[in-house]
Amino acid sequence: MASVSVPSKITLQFLLLAMSLNLVIAGRVLQEQETMLFQYHKGPLLMGKITINLIWYGNFRPSQRAIVSDFITALSSPRSQVQPSVATWFSSTQKYYNLIKATNSVKLVAGSQILDEQYSLGKSLKMQQIEQLAAKGDQLNAINVVLTSSDVAVEGFCTSKCGTHGSLHSKSTVAKGSNNQKFAYIWVGNSETQCPGQCAWPFHQPLYGPQSPPLVAPNNDVGMDGMVINLASLLAGTVTNPFGNGYYQGPATAPLEAASACPGIYAKGAYPGYAGNLLVDSATGASYNANGVNSRKYLLPALYDPTSNSCSTLV
Repeated sequence: MASVSVPSKITLQFLLLAMSLNLVIAGRVLQEQETMLFQYHKGPLLMGKITINLIWYGNFRPSQRAIVSDFITALSSPRSQVQPSVATWFSSTQKYYNLIKATNSVKLVAGSQILDEQYSLGKSLKMQQIEQLAAKGDQLNAINVVLTSSDVAVEGFCTSKCGTHGSLHSKSTVAKGSNNQKFAYIWVGNSETQCPGQCAWPFHQPLYGPQSPPLVAPNNDVGMDGMVINLASLLAGTVTNPFGNGYYQGPATAPLEAASACPGIYAKGAYPGYAGNLLVDSATGASYNANGVNSRKYLLPALYDPTSNSCSTLV
């Protein structure tokens, strides 16, 4: 299971050292990053048409759900949309498939949405309950995404992670009769009231480390725009390392994946406490680096380029 990690105090001490060495990293320091290359561990990547099903747990307004659902739609929208785009960002994962000479690639498409507005499992969840929620979605050729609202506490949320991804054995009779008996899932929490300085940076003042003014969120919702950043990171990790034996570097128990290997980097010129030279909406003052559908804008993380062994950004 891989997670989007919360920066620790010890990590932030390393960040301050990194600043003095002019290393372009943030959030968590990867020692000897330049010499530690991504490895392919011979496992399958997600291929073909993969449906993303959203399981909304708790209180989300329709306008908040639209921010995420529009992001999912934009992942597979024609690349003719305004550049730089969400689709162009996701297309960077194709390099992982090219390296292993895969005969197929992956296309993520919007699927069903399940609303659990009555907190059927309560407001304090263990990871086992997150998995229980993830199993509610269709399990064949799917990624089931559990999104918990700002008033839901989840085991490890804010203290060690902002979200996570993993896989579960499918209960689908169709899936059991196929070669793929597992399905991938993702969980992301809304950190607006619990830990925005940790899980919604750079749209909120960081709790520790270098201090800089927070950026204006492109969809005017710190919690939801923060969720998109973490969801995007986990989606990139899920397609390239869905079952824990795909692409990653470091130990399998705490792998650095396509996006988590480039923490805190969103544009060229990034350094600890500074997200990079982002685009700014002239009308709203919001910072972003990707255009989506319905005139939306998003901030998406840098992805590790396995061909150049460097972090690649849209701008």
